[in-house]
Amino acid sequence: MVKLINITELTSLLNLINSKTKKPSNYILRYWEKEFKLIKKTIIKNRRYYSEKQVNIIKLIKFLLKDKGMTVNGVKNLLKSN
Repeated sequence: MVKLINITELTSLLNLINSKTKKPSNYILRYWEKEFKLIKKTIIKNRRYYSEKQVNIIKLIKFLLKDKGMTVNGVKNLLKSN
């Protein structure tokens, strides 16, 4: 059985929290889903869930965008070449 994690748990795990409201910034993941075709969510009862493989891909994207300071287009090109 594959363990799935929902979008709120994933934003908390990635520390994508709004500093003012202290709520998860789910909109960031929804934007990344549109930009990166590698992210494939699973929808169950109108809620987004991600597999462990997807979580690892999203962690890589976050690292490249937030920690390395790459642009969205730069990350897309890097992921395409691999």
